[in-house]
Amino acid sequence: MRAYERLINYVKVHTASAEEAECTPSTKRQFDLSNMLAEEMKAMGIENVSVTENAYVYGYLSATVGMEDKPCLGLIAHLDTVPDFSGENVQPRLIENYDGGEVILGESGRTLSPDKFPELTEMKGKTLIVTDGTTVLGADDKAGIAEILTACEEIINKNLPHGRIALCFTPDEEIGHGADLLDIEKLGADFAYTMDGGELNELAYETFNASGAEFEIKGFNVHPGSAKNVMINASLVAMEINSMLPSGDVPSMTENYEGFYHLTDMQGNVEKAVLKYIVRDHNKESFKARENCLRHIEKVINEKYGEGTAVLSIKEQYSNMAEFIKDRMEVVEIAKSAVEKAGITPLIQPIRGGTDGANLSSKGLPCPNLGTGGYSFHGPYEHICVEDMDVAVNIILNIVEEIIK
Repeated sequence: MRAYERLINYVKVHTASAEEAECTPSTKRQFDLSNMLAEEMKAMGIENVSVTENAYVYGYLSATVGMEDKPCLGLIAHLDTVPDFSGENVQPRLIENYDGGEVILGESGRTLSPDKFPELTEMKGKTLIVTDGTTVLGADDKAGIAEILTACEEIINKNLPHGRIALCFTPDEEIGHGADLLDIEKLGADFAYTMDGGELNELAYETFNASGAEFEIKGFNVHPGSAKNVMINASLVAMEINSMLPSGDVPSMTENYEGFYHLTDMQGNVEKAVLKYIVRDHNKESFKARENCLRHIEKVINEKYGEGTAVLSIKEQYSNMAEFIKDRMEVVEIAKSAVEKAGITPLIQPIRGGTDGANLSSKGLPCPNLGTGGYSFHGPYEHICVEDMDVAVNIILNIVEEIIK
């Protein structure tokens, strides 16, 4: 079975995670894919397959004879889809011999255009997989799962020599919890790769440092006719707080190593308001300075309006994985060689986001991120090519080969 065929099967299973849930998995429907994958893996000949009570799927390939002393390779992908755009009733469409032009996405009124997605011009002549414009496709990260299992199937069917290979497919990556309950000891890998990137030649071992920040603002509501020097409008204070942040340090105006404050949610009235941000920066010192800027704003607001007007909470989410991989750069070199062997030039650049690999690296398991060939994740314009998925499979096989040299 080719990787794209697996992807088509997987995306039809609704697995969106849920941001506010306090359990793992955050949605029980993720078990539907976990159990489906486990049965497929067992039928394929993958060993010691299990699904945990938290929907993590584990499986293993024992080393071939004579390769038992080689490092154990971990391969990881996540099975949930983003919670803030529909992943239910996905209707994937295959366009053979794509002409490189605009693609009308069903009856959604949306169009996939090379003007906005220039990578489409490079996909001319390939078989393109798109949505109907009403859901995500789910290639993030079901393409990664499909590519990993297709590579394993080829290893098994062709009896290719390999060291021990450990697999794990995780829930809740899209809400930042995919690595939380991954049992590194149970996985048993010496190092790993997440197949969770975009461009096919992506090789990333740098991520943001990340935290979530929330301001709770308490107002004082009286009749507006007698509000002089008395009323504190919580919504206006919230606007004032946001205005104190650098106006150019937002996602839409930053790139590469530039960090940002991203206002993700706001609600309020005169009496109470809430602002939620995600804070990102690759540089540890700059990241801490951003958090301290928020703390300073809290202080200034409370000095101006009274103690307790603004209450700031900051929750650390993940750290830049480069900090933990810098002493294990052979893991990066293995992947680099594997990508080059596939006939493409590695694209080594920082991830403007995070992966399970960031948390796993901080826990002692070096885990760079590799591309799946997908684009425009987290929305209705998501797309991927059949042929690029085949190349991603070959990159995995090349990594397996590099390890036993």
